[in-house]
Parts: sequence; C-alpha cells; structure tokens
Amino acid sequence: MERGRIGVIGGSGLYDLPGVEVLEEAGLETPFGPPSDSFIVCRVEGREVVFLPRHGRGHRILPGELNFRANIWGFKKLGVERVIALSAVGSLKEEIHPGDFVVVDQFFDRTRGRVSTFFGDGLVAHVHFADPVCPELAGILADAAEAVGKKVHRGGTYVCMEGPQFSTRAESAFYRSLGASVIGMTNLQEAKLAREAELCYATVALVTDYDCWHQAEADVSVAGILQVLMDNVQAARAMVKEAVKRIPAERTRCGCPDALKECVLTDFSTVPEETRKKLELIVGRYMP
Repeated sequence: MERGRIGVIGGSGLYDLPGVEVLEEAGLETPFGPPSDSFIVCRVEGREVVFLPRHGRGHRILPGELNFRANIWGFKKLGVERVIALSAVGSLKEEIHPGDFVVVDQFFDRTRGRVSTFFGDGLVAHVHFADPVCPELAGILADAAEAVGKKVHRGGTYVCMEGPQFSTRAESAFYRSLGASVIGMTNLQEAKLAREAELCYATVALVTDYDCWHQAEADVSVAGILQVLMDNVQAARAMVKEAVKRIPAERTRCGCPDALKECVLTDFSTVPEETRKKLELIVGRYMP
C-alpha cells in the first residue's frame, strides 16, 4: 500500500470526475465501529487519493451520528497523511456570499456529547490544538481554489453546531457577535481526531446560504442549500484535482506528523492490553 496518500471527505460525488481511475473500494473494520461508508481509492493526477462520503452514500447519517473516530482511523489505516475536508456551511458575514469558499483556520465548538478523542480507557494524551488546521495544507487549498476561479476567503472561524436543526435567529445573531465566519455541523471533531492521528487536516467550507440572520435574504432551506451545492460541484472537483497536483510528497513544513510527541501522559507500562491494541495505529510509534 502506498504511503503518503491524500484523503478527501465530503460528498459522495467528488470522485466521479473525468480522469480519475478508481483502484479499489475498501470496506474497513475499525476498533471504533463502522465508518460512514467504504473508502474509494483512486488515482488522481498521478497520486493515490482516498475518498469517503461523510454522510454515507445517499446521505443517510446525521451529523451527530457520524462515527468520526472510525472515519479518521480508516484514513490512517489506508496510508493517508493529509485530509482535505469539504463541508457545506452557512455564512455569518455579509461579505461571505453563497457560492464562496472559505478555508477556515479556527473552530468554535457548540456540539454536545460527541466523542472527539481516540484516548481514554487507561491512556491519556493532550495534543496542542490552538491552531487546529494544517497551515501548509490550508494554503495549498486556498491557492487551488483561486486557480480554478473561485472566490476564496483565507481564514475564518467555523462554528460547529450540534444540529440537525438549523440555528434560531438569536443563535445566529450571537455567533455573528463573536466574529465567526461560517456555521456547520461536522468538521470540528474531524480536526481534533486528525490532529491526534498526526494527519494534516484542512477544511474548505462551501458557503450555501446566509443562515437566518440576513433580513434581506431568504432563510436557510434544504432546497436552497442543494441548489448552491450543485452549482459548486464542478468547482469543488476541480479544486481537489488542482490541490492534489500542488501537494508535496513529503510533509516537512508543519508539525502535524509529530503532533503526539511528548503529549502522552500515561506510563505505557500501566496501559491495559486491550487499549494498547486499539490505539496501536494511533500511538504505536511512541510505545516502548
């Protein structure tokens, strides 16, 4: 299996584009249960890319039902080192228009009770998360989006809400008062787990609406979201292909590959054997 693969998580149609050779469909068993779907391994621009439909084919999994640990563990198992995450979001700023792309650099957590760590069960680690996305990968994605003609906002805060309901007007106004840029329901847990798995991770937020705060615009609706997403499918596909061409083979310009270094607090001699086996893929290189 090739190492240094690139992972892409988003809609199920992303890998259905000209020039992409499908190599295999990998169904994985993970220590954390089933992932959202099978992983689709493809060859794109000479690189091996692993696609995963976040909500499963047919969009059948709620944001709060996503098995984030299984999804990220699966990417790691398949040799992925970088994860490009695409996500539909609402805009919280006048200047961020539906149809724009936002390469976010911060998250604000408004979820409740979601599992967002691999650790526990006798093994404790605390990774740094002040800067939650890989700066090198984020820069490449922004450059790639601009290269294919998209309006891109570099940086911004993604409010990750619980859902599946959309915001109230009071909530939307509150998030705007914090200076947040966009609002969605999925990407924060992916970012946290990717950091623990020592994967580079960056999000491209695909803006579909103005949430419900904008008095001059219609309130967010599923039909409206789907229409804007359909309009942006080709641009998202082109951006992924362009980004794959620009991503270097080696990871030498970020700290993501060593994110767990000196972050494990537990004496490994005390870790239960079951936990050691479950987390070997994640932390095995630090185990004596």
